[in-house]
Amino acid sequence: MDEKEFAELAAGYALDALSPDDRRTFDAARAAHPEWEHWIEADAATIDALADGVPSAAPPLTLRSNLLSRIATMPQLPDIDAAAAAAADPVAADPVAAAEPVVAAPDVPGDTPVVDPAPTTTAIQAISRRNWTRGLLTLAASLVILVVLGFGAATVNEYVNRTPETAALQQIEAAPDSQAATADLEDGGTMTAHWSESVGKAVLVSTGLPEIAEDQSFELWFVRDGEALSAGTFEPTADGGSTTLLEGALEAGDVIAVTVEPEGGSPDGQPSSEPIVQIPTA
Repeated sequence: MDEKEFAELAAGYALDALSPDDRRTFDAARAAHPEWEHWIEADAATIDALADGVPSAAPPLTLRSNLLSRIATMPQLPDIDAAAAAAADPVAADPVAAAEPVVAAPDVPGDTPVVDPAPTTTAIQAISRRNWTRGLLTLAASLVILVVLGFGAATVNEYVNRTPETAALQQIEAAPDSQAATADLEDGGTMTAHWSESVGKAVLVSTGLPEIAEDQSFELWFVRDGEALSAGTFEPTADGGSTTLLEGALEAGDVIAVTVEPEGGSPDGQPSSEPIVQIPTA
């Protein structure tokens, strides 16, 4: 089995829909090629995602009786492997073929006629059933791949279009030394600082910020060894929210502070008012 066939059967494996022979072949290929395991993981993840998106619903009350009725009236074929059926004696396996005479070719006198046996009905049905199953599994694998590609495209698009604040926040949260602290504002809002010393960045997420004059701005500061270092200004949204990446590198022991300053920031580079919040990072 090559990787293409393995990928086609991976969806059937994840759905527990492989025939016994395909399952044995698939398991052998899986053991021999652990590097193909990602096909199973992708299909299983997609099946879980699709299942989560389907609402739970009770089956119709007549489902069982209808199913049993159809089973009782539908002709059932024996479960026989295609290769075994093809190798079986056509006369013994198919009485129709046994009744057909073998005719020698008239233009070759004296030669023993050689006629390939016609495939038996059982063989044709077994091969057709096997091909149909493979086709169904291939279709399922294709659907899985399309869904994965759709999720992948959305993920890539989301990743590429991230804002610097979002990218920094994700980087901080993924760091082993990620930390966060929240401070309450007098007017009921909150400010949550996210930081990581190994990443060297800090992001401030604010909600319910108080209204300030049009000629004023919120300014961020790193307070380090008693000295305030400007980390940029920001303007909240209409609902008083903001996610802001502090300018400059965070160092161990810094205090993150916010003040209200003239529009564009403090003219002399130092806070001109008392901080409305201070969040220690140590």
